[in-house]
Amino acid sequence: QVQLVESGGGLVQAGGSLRLSCAASGNFFRVNVMGWYRQAPGKQRELVATITRADSTNYADSVKGRFTISRDNAKNTVHLQMNSLKPEDTAVYYCNANIWMAVLRPGGEDYWGQGTQVTVSS
Repeated sequence: QVQLVESGGGLVQAGGSLRLSCAASGNFFRVNVMGWYRQAPGKQRELVATITRADSTNYADSVKGRFTISRDNAKNTVHLQMNSLKPEDTAVYYCNANIWMAVLRPGGEDYWGQGTQVTVSS
């Protein structure tokens, strides 16, 4: 089993910054790609950013240049540095990880964190 624990959400003013963190723990062989998704009221969950073990990144156009995703493979953690926050960034942010469960079970299984609220006031 795998648990993803998120932290760092909160309330900030427009133009401010927040740093989200997520740690994977449990019984598994290796963490594959990790990412952050968000869901605003009345909208579907959308991809924010992803990062591979080799630090290849992908960002949604709406956050490009403002957000930075990073990871530490040794600690099984992923972070999202959010700068120049806008009210439209307000959402519940979810950590996602594809987990290689055992060495002889390639392919990976997806796990999700519980979500952390980010609110940006104008």
